[in-house]
Amino acid sequence: MPYLELPDGPTYHEVAGTGEPLVLLHGGFSSLEVMREVHDALALGFEVHGPERPGHGRTADADGPFSYTAMVEHTLAYLDAMGVARAHVVGFSDGAIAGLLLARDHPDRVTSLVSISANLDPSGFVSDEEATHSMSEQQHAQLRDEYARLSPDGLAHADAVVNKLVELWKDEPRIPAPSLSSVTAPTLVMAGDRDMVALEHTAVIARSIPGAQLCIVPGAGHLLIRECPDLITAVINRFLQGTK
Repeated sequence: MPYLELPDGPTYHEVAGTGEPLVLLHGGFSSLEVMREVHDALALGFEVHGPERPGHGRTADADGPFSYTAMVEHTLAYLDAMGVARAHVVGFSDGAIAGLLLARDHPDRVTSLVSISANLDPSGFVSDEEATHSMSEQQHAQLRDEYARLSPDGLAHADAVVNKLVELWKDEPRIPAPSLSSVTAPTLVMAGDRDMVALEHTAVIARSIPGAQLCIVPGAGHLLIRECPDLITAVINRFLQGTK
């Protein structure tokens, strides 16, 4: 199995394709599988790295709460261990938040950034009623089934992971929009028009990053990366070609 020993324990990861390094950062209570189709398509033109964070996918959970700081540190440790000095970053949801922090705080490590369905703080979420239209019960069930199939901790640990994520999402992230003005990497901000993150909030992210592009996908919810992978990949590839 492709595990890499990192400071917080063995991390499952995959590497595919050749070209400039590109790292995929998955969302909360998900895994590389949520980005599988995008992963395979991008591997046709890039060296795609797909690490899975502690408590997600095939990587065992670690003691203590989740934090976005820990996600950034995990990503940096992964890139260091793989000898990757700089990479294109494509992040989804929690992974997109980590990507924003990487681009802001470690600009020398980020070639370009694609931020999909990120929020800057908990106020960015839509109302509970609107959120029910962002992800279907079938999508929730699919994520839980994937956790049961992949996690070395077993399905019995799923509720512990969910509880840690809920606690995280109550209080984090806390990213002041003006702080994103220091991001120098070419950036594409994406979300669905039925996303769990409010459209206005997504627009603030794009406006806060100098020169950032904004793409709102019609008819798509929070799991747009799984709902319409061909469109997402086409938009990402068009953006990445423009960064060369």
